[in-house]
Amino acid sequence: MKADLKIRRFNARAVIVPMSLPLYVSTGAVVQAPLVLIDCETDQGVVGHAYLIGISPVSLKPLVSLVQSFSDLLVGDVLAPLEIERKLTQKFTLLGMTGLLRLAQAGIDMAAWDALARSKDLPLSTLLGSSPRPIRAYNSKGLGIMPEAKLIDEAQALLDEGFSAVKMRLGRAHAQDDLKALRAVRKAIGDSVNLMVDFNQALSVHEAIRRGHMLDGEGLVWIEEPVRQDDYEGCAKVARELKTPIQIGENFASAHEMLYALKAGACDLVMPDAQRIGGVTGWQRAAALAHAQGIEMSTHLFSEVSAHLMTVTPTAHWLEYVDWANPVLQQPLKIQDGHVLTSERPGSGVEWDEAAVKKYLVA
Repeated sequence: MKADLKIRRFNARAVIVPMSLPLYVSTGAVVQAPLVLIDCETDQGVVGHAYLIGISPVSLKPLVSLVQSFSDLLVGDVLAPLEIERKLTQKFTLLGMTGLLRLAQAGIDMAAWDALARSKDLPLSTLLGSSPRPIRAYNSKGLGIMPEAKLIDEAQALLDEGFSAVKMRLGRAHAQDDLKALRAVRKAIGDSVNLMVDFNQALSVHEAIRRGHMLDGEGLVWIEEPVRQDDYEGCAKVARELKTPIQIGENFASAHEMLYALKAGACDLVMPDAQRIGGVTGWQRAAALAHAQGIEMSTHLFSEVSAHLMTVTPTAHWLEYVDWANPVLQQPLKIQDGHVLTSERPGSGVEWDEAAVKKYLVA
């Protein structure tokens, strides 16, 4: 394979796939997974793959359009992810590389890195300087806000998939109801299971501190996003008051935003999201920052590519496992003894099941 691999185009397709478990959180319900599938085609026939998670179906059309518009700017360029990122960032500096533009850029970045790794017949982790290995993970597919009996059954089902850690969503109208549900789950799964909780930004600062004190003796790994994600000052007040670590970061739109949060003392832990932090390129910058600050770093969604990224993250903590893309993947990730097995295939390991893609394709 010649070194000067060049870009032919980036293609984008929208699908809406069923979720194995609906997710009921304090802000609403997620019952389907709207995805944008991206293919990076090169002049030598190598094709890289990545996907974006739109959360809401209304995001799909603009994301597909943005990827295609970005593609027009990159046709004929050398497949060099850092140069692609630089070019797109410079082009949209005045508009601001945020929101859906940032997601589209990250999708292109992940597909480009995948293509580059495939061109060298290497797993992405190896291309980045590491190698595939098992990554400690927690099952984050369910455990939403639901009746206790269903919570207990679902918690056991999630553990039975090969995990020893799960995440539970909180944010009920009354704090005592949250505590009661949490204790019911803890009693059912036992003290040896690692348990995280996520408020999905549901609380005021005062209420987060009040509820946090109630949870401090419950043996939790972390309390995630108790208040509005961009209220770093408020997050810092909560973090100072509580013994349980505060986790934020899925909404960091760049390593710069992560730095602002860390300077504010907004959290004890960070968990960037691959599509918001800027794909593989943005993740590496965030991982270097977490290393410099001595902050443990976990992942948010995108289990397939995130497993590779965790192998090159010095302060790697936990991988968040969801199976939202599984319905359109040829070979979903394997779980063993509480770990995700990082794919050893070239690239990230993402390969489309085209029959399934056709089934779930949306206009």
